[in-house]
Amino acid sequence: MALFAVAAAGLPSLFQKTGLLQFAPPAYAKMRRDKLTIEPAAGGPGHAFDIEVASSEQEKRLGLMYRTAIGASEGMLFPYMAEREISMWMRNTYIPLDMVFIHSNGTIARIEERAEPLSDRVIASGSAVAAVLELQAGTAARLGIKPGDRVSYPLFKNAAH
Repeated sequence: MALFAVAAAGLPSLFQKTGLLQFAPPAYAKMRRDKLTIEPAAGGPGHAFDIEVASSEQEKRLGLMYRTAIGASEGMLFPYMAEREISMWMRNTYIPLDMVFIHSNGTIARIEERAEPLSDRVIASGSAVAAVLELQAGTAARLGIKPGDRVSYPLFKNAAH
């Protein structure tokens, strides 16, 4: 037992030196937290969300993988520098999600509702977009969020801050 304790004590430094630690995906990475609002195109009250922002390529690759829950008013935003067609998948994602594809002016282009957990099916934006917002599955239907609605967040041109 003591031999195991001594060997285990040396593992963290071994992982750091060899880079093996990067292969152990953290379930809850420390991404920047922020808030955004979705405003209905038809008018009426907006819907506020507490979000994590997946800014770096590593954060985008991890996304919501390995998580087992997301709150009803929580989400993750995947911003991109310029509009382009974006493809996502649900590999290693245990929770169903709504994927909201957003143009650079903040207008919602398309919504993929209830994306299937653990699926390798490619989910495409269908047009050039600047970001994807992932929300708890069923959120778009529950709140009446539709293409044409507007996301208010500083990333988007002409967005109210």
